[in-house]
Amino acid sequence: MSPSAAKQKIILKRISHVYYQHKDLVQADKFLLDFGLSPTQRTEDKIYYRGYGTEPFVLCASKGTEDKFGGTGWVVESMKDLELATSLPGATPIHDSDAPGGGKKVTFYDPVDNFPFHLVYGQTAVDIAETFPELAYNFPTSKNRPVNKTQRFKKGPAPIHKLGHFGLCVTDYKNAFEFYTSNFNFKPSELVYAPDTKEDITTFLHLDRGSEWVDHHCFFFFGGPKFHVHHSSFEVFDFDIQMLGHTWLTEKKYENCWGVGRHVMGSQIFDYWFDPSRFILEHYVDGDLVNDETPINRTMAAPDNLHVWGPDVPETFLA
Repeated sequence: MSPSAAKQKIILKRISHVYYQHKDLVQADKFLLDFGLSPTQRTEDKIYYRGYGTEPFVLCASKGTEDKFGGTGWVVESMKDLELATSLPGATPIHDSDAPGGGKKVTFYDPVDNFPFHLVYGQTAVDIAETFPELAYNFPTSKNRPVNKTQRFKKGPAPIHKLGHFGLCVTDYKNAFEFYTSNFNFKPSELVYAPDTKEDITTFLHLDRGSEWVDHHCFFFFGGPKFHVHHSSFEVFDFDIQMLGHTWLTEKKYENCWGVGRHVMGSQIFDYWFDPSRFILEHYVDGDLVNDETPINRTMAAPDNLHVWGPDVPETFLA
């Protein structure tokens, strides 16, 4: 058991899914299919999508009067954690989830910017829908692919494995950091500080799961004048799949936000796209892993912090 469990923090196991509301659900659906998601349940005004992994769904798109971020869903470790969550700001009672996978659910509202945050327990996992071969690569002095074995690919969307992380612009960085790190097993992998004030302005948080290997970050946020979701990020299998997806979305005339490139913090290869509602969704591969032996890294905000190769950072990404 991690040390945070003794402090009555709510213990999260993983990020699971994200909610978006769209004025034009038809166009959103078309994009999400081309982005590599698979519908698993449809109603007149709501569509649930899964990846090829074991999560029953990774994104829910609904029809509404405005384009709106609807929060993320997280799997908690136990029913006790759901019970603890009922004391959070604006929390609902524990109730049955009507989403794919079922289970029990609590929704609370972020005390800084009042957006919904969903916690689930007891969902039924689904079977893995697809597998991919781990390719053998030939390097200049190390040849790993036998003679007459080729690399051949099929054009199409990049199949999504899972939701890996999401990010926000929050209106009170200090209070948001205090709330999430004191109430949950979130722990910073990275802290970024302003060069003038030396105060932290951005954090990349992972889940403290003790010695278990976890993603470098599943949640990040930075301070700004107006709350908004920055992006949600979905893992795909490898770089070839990522580039096949990039080519597919380009040929379908969608708008690339930024990519392809490689980040510094987290190391993942990124590819950001605007959906028809102007939300940013990312395909990523090859992210770092951390655990309780990983030190917190604190760096000064600088232009070269964001990526080591790839296109220049566009203004639209920094907004």
